[in-house]
Amino acid sequence: MKAVYYEEHGDTDVIQYDELPDPEVGRDECLVEMKAGGLNHLDVWTRRGMPSPGEFPHIPGSDGAGVVTEVGEDVTRFEAGDRVAVAPATSCGTCEFCRDGDRSLCENFMLIGEHTTGVHSEYSALAEDNLVPIPDDVSFVRAAAAPLVFQTAWRMLTTRAEVKQGEKVLVHGASGGVGHAAVQIAANAGAEVWATASSEAKLELAAECGADHLINYDEEDFVSAIKGDTDGRGADVVVDHIGAATWQDSIKACTQGARLVTCGATTGPKPETNITQIFWKQLDIMGSTMGTPGEMDDVLSLVWDGTFTPYVREVLPMSETARAHEMLQDREGFGSVVVVPDDEYEEGSYGDVTGSI
Repeated sequence: MKAVYYEEHGDTDVIQYDELPDPEVGRDECLVEMKAGGLNHLDVWTRRGMPSPGEFPHIPGSDGAGVVTEVGEDVTRFEAGDRVAVAPATSCGTCEFCRDGDRSLCENFMLIGEHTTGVHSEYSALAEDNLVPIPDDVSFVRAAAAPLVFQTAWRMLTTRAEVKQGEKVLVHGASGGVGHAAVQIAANAGAEVWATASSEAKLELAAECGADHLINYDEEDFVSAIKGDTDGRGADVVVDHIGAATWQDSIKACTQGARLVTCGATTGPKPETNITQIFWKQLDIMGSTMGTPGEMDDVLSLVWDGTFTPYVREVLPMSETARAHEMLQDREGFGSVVVVPDDEYEEGSYGDVTGSI
């Protein structure tokens, strides 16, 4: 099969697209002919070596969608011909956290494409627990762009922060995958949403996603903006997956008793923290990683029915995956980037790639 892979960590020039052995299908696995693969900033970090996959060559990619072509003898949920999307989280099922029903806290939690072989290839062998059905009227591109970012944002806002109607929510990086999902989820919950991005074009799309207030962080201080809009009060919930560049000001942007929830640190994981503000304002600082299978089902049902929309900035052939990585690391455009196997790619047939597909 043709696959995206690299044999060492490094810049985008390590990415290759060439022949690798076809995957072998285990007893509890399905062979999926991949029709599309979604990229996340995680793919950039993994390629650079943070964190590092254990073996090379490494096929990246946590998100994807395709058609089941073969099933192992123990598979009961799927059969050949089923349309499926990848649920990228894996867990042991036996530790205390799995047995308590929260697999995202698993002691052996891993992500497909980060810790194990990914799905940016023509075929992937995946455990049936890592697949979810997709309706016939949902495109493979849309299905490939949704799972990781919408599951992550859903757990952050719905399960961890418990956003309520009327609350004031600040979402950083609203043009990225998690950011634009978080804006939609907060708006759907009835919150008043402030969104940050680096250009007016990105902010216009954030407004389409449901943001009520728009902050160009290259031109305006987001703490002053939200404090000014709220008579000095600040946000009830801050969604910060940026890290070092925003962390201290995110704490300042919180009102008393607020929740600051984070799922990443794209600008660095070790910011200084003013602990005085945390205890004086009695803030809750929450970490969040991926979600449970039930959370995945809940949010994807709202993606499939059109309540939430995965925005796609570009669809490229897999042979141009290096370009896709560059778009993510340079923060070009709005939403996700999707790659399609070269044999499946049809130039000009993917609609308006600056919006939903």
